[in-house]
Amino acid sequence: MDFRAQSVADLADDVRARRVAARELVQHALDRIEALDGDINAFTALDGEAALAAARAVDDRIAKGDDVGPLAGIPLAVKDLEDASGFVTSKGSAAFAGTPPVHHDSELVSRLKAAGCIVVGKTNTPELGWKADTDNPTFGATRNPFALDRSPGGSSGGSAAALAAGMVPLATGSDGGGSIRIPAALCGLPGFKPSLGRVPTGGAHAPDWHHLSTRGVMARRLADTVLALDAVIGPDQSDLRSLPMPEPSWLGALEAAHLPRKVAWSPTLGYATVDAEVRRVCEAAVARLVDLGTEVVEVDTVFPEDPVWPWIQLTAAYNLRTLDAFRDTEVWEQLDPGLVLTLEIAQGLSAVDLVRAEDRCHELNLRLVELFHDVRLLVTPVVAGRTPASGQWGTIDGEVQGNWVRFTYPFNLTRSPAGTVCAGLADDGMPVGLQLVGPQHGDLVVLRAMAALDNALAVDAVPAAYPISG
Repeated sequence: MDFRAQSVADLADDVRARRVAARELVQHALDRIEALDGDINAFTALDGEAALAAARAVDDRIAKGDDVGPLAGIPLAVKDLEDASGFVTSKGSAAFAGTPPVHHDSELVSRLKAAGCIVVGKTNTPELGWKADTDNPTFGATRNPFALDRSPGGSSGGSAAALAAGMVPLATGSDGGGSIRIPAALCGLPGFKPSLGRVPTGGAHAPDWHHLSTRGVMARRLADTVLALDAVIGPDQSDLRSLPMPEPSWLGALEAAHLPRKVAWSPTLGYATVDAEVRRVCEAAVARLVDLGTEVVEVDTVFPEDPVWPWIQLTAAYNLRTLDAFRDTEVWEQLDPGLVLTLEIAQGLSAVDLVRAEDRCHELNLRLVELFHDVRLLVTPVVAGRTPASGQWGTIDGEVQGNWVRFTYPFNLTRSPAGTVCAGLADDGMPVGLQLVGPQHGDLVVLRAMAALDNALAVDAVPAAYPISG
């Protein structure tokens, strides 16, 4: 058995047909985690006993002839920014790591469990998901399975690393500035950020990052990601941003995988400096689009300037709201120093500043509306720099760059659907991702193109450091 060699659909079929027991899948996941996570540090918490009990319940239901769902018996890792019953939701922070376990699931986790998934543990994240490197003072750094000295990206880096190393076949993620797409790209995985509102983010408390963060699922294969998304998309009455249920099945989009007639390729978006090797790998993938019959129009400027400032203003304000009660306590001294700097920015913002940041979101989207009058998709790199060493910034042409992730957050500001496929490997053996961005609510456009390009590129990106075993 190997979670890297078998699809989620095949594993679930085997469980439903009783060729393999759900408890065998869960035990295999627990064994892989025990064997590998000492090096990778993808997990912040495990509950093997509860997971095996839940697996036995699935097996018992199958023996009785019950329908247990399309994800029957699939071990699931949950990013530690969202609730899973029986686990502490630490948010990667000393502010919450000592709180009691919650007794409820997020709506996303609830829907995945209803589809047959079994939660095995929580995965690491930077504090409150604030940066693109998964480390924090409470749980330490998560390592990239391709090279243990490198970062897996963030903020869903724990989930991405667990998937790349074959510890679990499915994990949750969230993306408020690239937090699914960046770690997926750095760990050789497909990654998809649905349109804001496709996956519900309601519940008993307001979303952490109201207008920016989209929850989602991550897997080693796009088909596995979409299979899980099909089980969770749809409106929720407690989510003010939730969208109506789309009519076509998203999994069906993969059966109709095709590339658009015309796309825009923007290697810099108009403001970013890109590492030469990252650009080379991405341009080779774009050339493959041309080979497959797609007209590629190079667009020098999509946005006239880097929209990082409105993104920082919004996320800093969201995080200050979450941590403000700890401002005059010893917890404040235990926070990530970089996070504290952003909180200090937020303390100087006015209500008008935040409204103007929201205005900027509107203006950025108008530029995309104009672009999508002529093309069906926008294609860019996922990151501007090389995969950084853990705890450090990325490099562009050998120079350390503070902002090496300049291509993802604009499309959180615009709420656009966006995904990444593995374009190839750089000369240092690390994966490079190519980003596909669609028009408002054009999730299926992105998924069809991702599937077609992923099939055409067929990059074999398996971490050599972790041979298949068990």
